Amino acid sequence: MYNLIVMASKPSDWTHEQFITWWRGEHAEVTYPLPGLRRWSHTAVKEAGGNKHSLGWDGVSVLSFDSKEAYDAMLESPEWAKAAEHVGSMGGRAIMVMGDEQVMVSDS
Repeated sequence: MYNLIVMASKPSDWTHEQFITWWRGEHAEVTYPLPGLRRWSHTAVKEAGGNKHSLGWDGVSVLSFDSKEAYDAMLESPEWAKAAEHVGSMGGRAIMVMGDEQVMVSDS
């Protein structure tokens, strides 16, 4: 799998709960149609683990594609343009990183 990992924080005038509701609701509706999207997990951040550098983040999403080529094709799609525009209108901040997934522990 090739993953897009997004760590995001809410706009300053939103609560954490408002942001998670937006991300898993309104924003999810424009994310589901992304071409080639094979898996999507979302974590609502509840604690920062005592590390001051980890403070200020509200959620993490991992969007998985079969390959970098599938990811690159998705980036050229109108669905991606719509999802990116939707995020831009929200006004929070985000870090995005991409790369190949290596499963280190499996539940099977």
